[in-house]
Amino acid sequence: MNRDRVNQLLPASSRILVVGEMILDEFIWGKVSRISPEAPVPVLEVIKETFNAGGAANVARNVRELVDHVQMLGPTGSGPDADRLRALLTGHGIELQGVLHDPEYQTIRKTRIVARTQQVVRVDREKKRPLDKASRTRALEHFQKLLPDLHAVILEDYDKGLFDQEFADALVGSAKAAGIPILVDPKPSNPVRWKGVTGITPNRSEAFRSAGVPWSEPVDPPLADRALESVGQKLLSDLDCAFVLVTLSEQGMMLFQPNSAPYHIPTRAQEVFDVSGAGDTSIAVFTAALAGGASPVEAAEISNHAAGIVVGKLGTATVSRSELLASFA
Repeated sequence: MNRDRVNQLLPASSRILVVGEMILDEFIWGKVSRISPEAPVPVLEVIKETFNAGGAANVARNVRELVDHVQMLGPTGSGPDADRLRALLTGHGIELQGVLHDPEYQTIRKTRIVARTQQVVRVDREKKRPLDKASRTRALEHFQKLLPDLHAVILEDYDKGLFDQEFADALVGSAKAAGIPILVDPKPSNPVRWKGVTGITPNRSEAFRSAGVPWSEPVDPPLADRALESVGQKLLSDLDCAFVLVTLSEQGMMLFQPNSAPYHIPTRAQEVFDVSGAGDTSIAVFTAALAGGASPVEAAEISNHAAGIVVGKLGTATVSRSELLASFA
């Protein structure tokens, strides 16, 4: 595939909605030159602090790099973290009409402390609780209002209380009735069954857990991995979906489709600095390409290029259109 074809498959006019739990990602950057006299732990001398929109909001950021119209639907709370998260999204040009303000909801913040390029520790501030029924009803009403103008929907589940089975079924059913592709990045710790979605994009571990199959170690080459093939076929059957795209870290990706042989795409990564957010980039770019008319194989190839770029960056990162096009001959 050449860059002209890739550019053609990523029209800026596409309209994509991301539904999910947003996270405020904080990075504290510094250097370590000594051990604390109080305990056998390193002392970090802070150089700078940065904030990014993470979780489902990072998926929206990645989509926004490629298309002009991205809507975000999900809950935020009150206070400085919520204000900062909304400001970050607005700064990226992401539309926030679907962002629900719930004063009882704690906006999730994840703080990563990084010494040069090495993450030392992560501190999570969150209070997991199911979103109340009234908020879910408002979210569904807004979702159904947006659907006629959309080209695709992404459901990004971080198992923080947004998705339950009733809400998931309503979202999927509405999108199917409207003929809109709906893709899911699942979280197996959440028992929601995503039956009827267009496709899912788990990593290898998530795929095995979602299929209810005991873990087995990866096989090289991946096309010889019979356990993985069995999991992919089981997910296709159980979810009645059009494809399963399993991300395989340094082994690339594997695409499963009904009545087709598994399709393996080797990794494009040259150097790996940070894998946080790589899955977000994968589903974002894959969906943007599908919305632009790509086949699942073409969309997976483009997504694999994007993932290979983003893991070479530190922090919660995105891939620009120019970077993505430059990776194709």
